[in-house]
Amino acid sequence: MTDTMLGRMCLIFWPELDEKKRVDLLATVMLDWALITPLVIMGGLLPYGRYTYRQKMVYVDSKIGWVLQESPSFLIPLHAVWTARNNLPSLPALILLGTFLIHYGYRVLVYSLKIRGGKPSPLSFVFLAALFCACNGYMQANFLLRYSSYPMSWMTEWNFMVGIVLFAIGLYTNIRCDNILRNLRKPGETGYKIPRGWVFDYVSGGNYFGESLEWAGWALACWSVQGFSFAVFATTFLLCRSVEHHKWYHSNFRTYPKDRKIFIPFVW
Repeated sequence: MTDTMLGRMCLIFWPELDEKKRVDLLATVMLDWALITPLVIMGGLLPYGRYTYRQKMVYVDSKIGWVLQESPSFLIPLHAVWTARNNLPSLPALILLGTFLIHYGYRVLVYSLKIRGGKPSPLSFVFLAALFCACNGYMQANFLLRYSSYPMSWMTEWNFMVGIVLFAIGLYTNIRCDNILRNLRKPGETGYKIPRGWVFDYVSGGNYFGESLEWAGWALACWSVQGFSFAVFATTFLLCRSVEHHKWYHSNFRTYPKDRKIFIPFVW
């Protein structure tokens, strides 16, 4: 499986590869990444935040690191829109790309400035996250702007309407949970506390649940292999983080709520 994945990754950068094939190939590579993500995260091979085990690493400021890693998913689609401004696709495609940009615009321009007391980020983690965001931003933007074929009636299809609603609920949940986590710390504090309120009353990874709901809804609205591959990877990645957080909270807080689930409210 690894050899196949590496072969696909190398092929992506082959200069003579047709761009449509490159966009499709990136989707299959993202599914490969989803398969190995649990091994990487749960195995401690990708340290971040409270799970930075290795001390001899190069670190960057948390705010700078966040902007560097998230920016490609914002800037690359913006550049793609600018270059395609004289030949834009249908309104449904623009709405889908617009919602994608809303998420990453918030993450880059708003969330990064509000980070309070975050631990320095390992440069290796920032680099890998930026690489992923660059590939995903390129894939989604090029598919939606150049190769999608949504008619205007797509906006009345059940999957588009339900998907956009789920995206909006997930975005709201994600932002509200971010605010809860941020307000746990007073200015100058760097420690950890038990988050409470909103979805955090039900799951340990409230912010991760919100973001996974975003991308599940977005993929439903897109109904494309590119959208679904991203949703699968994002959900796998965020689920693994939630599992780690759940274990960490129980190990470090004797008063942590015993009935709080890991990732899905009332279920698991």
